[in-house]
Order: sequence, then structure tokens, then C-alpha cells
Amino acid sequence: MDTTTLQVPLTKQLKTNATIVAEEYGFSSLQEVVRVLLTKLSKRELGVSIEQFPTVKLSAKNEKRYAKMDEDFKKGVNSDSANSLDEFFDKIAS
Repeated sequence: MDTTTLQVPLTKQLKTNATIVAEEYGFSSLQEVVRVLLTKLSKRELGVSIEQFPTVKLSAKNEKRYAKMDEDFKKGVNSDSANSLDEFFDKIAS
């Protein structure tokens, strides 16, 4: 495979923040994001739009509720899992 290296100057903070979001989106690395974007761009399959989403502020009650849920998920308490779509649908149907 004939490859080349693309160097993109950016701040450490931008790289850190982008890496965190890329992982949240399911990418294995920031490099993977760039490869996917460049592949889409090269095929003219990339749509670009700039949108500003309103910030959602939870009430103190719901902030506490979601923090508790997050802890429960991490501990495997009050949660369930499925190994297949069929198993998942069986669980939510019951």
C-alpha cells in the first residue's frame, strides 16, 4: 500500500478534546476520523453544515438522578444486557 503522512498543526487541547469525542462516537483514534473524513471528501460524499445546538441544563434533581444512573451502569446494577438483537427485543417485549 502506497501511503503518505499528513501533518496537521493543532493545539494539544484541541487534539485532546477531539480524541475524547472521536472515541465517544465510536472511532478507534483521531487518525481514523481523519481517514474517514478524507475518504468521504475525496468521493464528494461529505456534507458540511455548521449548526449551533442549544445547551441543555438539567435541574439539580435530574443531575443527581443521572449521576446515580451512571454509577449504576458502571457497577452493573439496575441494568441489563443482551447478546443479540433478538434477545434485546425479547427483553423489552416482556
